[in-house]
Amino acid sequence: MANKNNKLLRIIVTAIMIAITCVVTIMIRIPTPTKGYINFGDGIVLFEGWLLGPIWGTVAGGIGSALADFFSGYPIYIPVTFIIKAIMALIISFTPKVFVHHPRVGLIICSLIAEFLMVSGYYFYEAVIIGEGFVPALSGVLSNIMQGIAGILSSYFLVEVLIRTGIIKYIDLKG
Repeated sequence: MANKNNKLLRIIVTAIMIAITCVVTIMIRIPTPTKGYINFGDGIVLFEGWLLGPIWGTVAGGIGSALADFFSGYPIYIPVTFIIKAIMALIISFTPKVFVHHPRVGLIICSLIAEFLMVSGYYFYEAVIIGEGFVPALSGVLSNIMQGIAGILSSYFLVEVLIRTGIIKYIDLKG
């Protein structure tokens, strides 16, 4: 019975995290001079990868971020957003296993890798798939870097709060 309850809890928390990712991405955004905006959705994506693990974190990060693009009127970005954010959450999900003795350092390193993937992934998508070209697509790189920094800082803060308050000892959602 406990295993069934754990699975149900993971599904419920994943659904809630999908909604939180979508809402945070849409509601808290700073317009950029280019065609997009900076948001704190990356912080949630990184956080849920760390909290929920490779399966549920990947699902929450990909779906929640793709839904934000859908509801924000950026349908052309839905597929790439789903892929990039899911992979970002997947990268972060390995932090506790790879950096057992230095989880905070691991979180920062894995976050940097994940955000590099985000910046380069959107750059190549805009340059090649959308067809903007390599030079015009550079216009979005700086705002994506700033979004990545905001994501790293906010996810680190969320994880730090859970660790310091001891809440993380009582939840196991990484099924």
